[in-house]
Amino acid sequence: MRPAERAPARAGTRSAPLQPRWSTGWRDAPSIASGWAANRNNFNLMRLVAAWMVIYGHAWAITAAPGADLVTRLTQFKFAGGVAVDVFFVISGFLIAASLERNSIGSYLASRALRIVPGLAVCAALTAFVLGPLLTTAADYWQQPQVWRYFWVNATLKSSEFLLPGVFESLPRTAINGSLWTLPIEARLYVALLLAGGAGLLTRRRYTPLWLLAMAAGYALARWKAPLPDHVANYAWCTAFFISGTALWLNRERVRLSWWALLALLAAAVLTRGGPWFHIPYYLLLCYGTLLIAFVPKLPMIRHTDLSYGLYLYGWPAQQLVLLATHDPRPLANMAWATALALLLAALSWFLVERPALRLKHRFGTRTPTASPAG
Repeated sequence: MRPAERAPARAGTRSAPLQPRWSTGWRDAPSIASGWAANRNNFNLMRLVAAWMVIYGHAWAITAAPGADLVTRLTQFKFAGGVAVDVFFVISGFLIAASLERNSIGSYLASRALRIVPGLAVCAALTAFVLGPLLTTAADYWQQPQVWRYFWVNATLKSSEFLLPGVFESLPRTAINGSLWTLPIEARLYVALLLAGGAGLLTRRRYTPLWLLAMAAGYALARWKAPLPDHVANYAWCTAFFISGTALWLNRERVRLSWWALLALLAAAVLTRGGPWFHIPYYLLLCYGTLLIAFVPKLPMIRHTDLSYGLYLYGWPAQQLVLLATHDPRPLANMAWATALALLLAALSWFLVERPALRLKHRFGTRTPTASPAG
């Protein structure tokens, strides 16, 4: 999912990228701050893979096929799309905190709006005003208030609407775009972060104890009220990963990126897999692993083209269209054809909508790192 920032260039320095290494101890490992200063990261690639994981994970639900994706079978906890959303929110919490730190309130809000709203509004308009009329079985489609509500509610991030009259009614899933639920949550977290910054809370000494308190209180409440309704649980998970990403940004000088630490967390996850406490090592592994993979391995770097948001926006509708056209219930076939279609739509979204919108940021004085043109 998701709109975010990436690493800044530091004037007058030429930093080599961090190389993956097996450090002998915590103090010998590079810090997140050193990775940030290197002006090279893997965030764009990670988000692109995560957006594809959402398509892959949804293939079973959309085709109503038996079984589950590989991530579900490995973790016995979350499907591939759920893990991808968690990664999105860790990255977002980290990078949006960085954006707020270097921008004014106005440029921060403009940057966030230009990144998330234009692509979403066009996607909502295309589905409501083009896809809907072409596919609907409802004779009074344009008279239905649901059509206009679908566009308005989704495009403004007020909430999420999933249905259009007479569209996809013959399919196992009737939702037009089941991925949109994360975007209003993210927008609200952007505002909450801004309020926290205005209150002077975004310093390591102030934020860290408040973050720990919030995590402990939220966890206690979740255990007390378990099982939480799905919509509450989803909101809680997204918030937990977002505020943890922000905590990692504020503690970037202190947190070291060690392969040994990652292996220890992975071992804890393996030992608790399938048990009642697996969620704890899962959370720690995902937060820490996301930042380590972002900064340490020297992976192919994507700088000037970011298709991840468009792939996320158009993945679900593409899967629905593929199923409607082919009637092929095989999840992997659906995933393959939908990936191709969604990538095409994502490219059109990037070059025709998202990138032109992002070029307006300089009018608001937004400071954008050279390594993150889409930030």
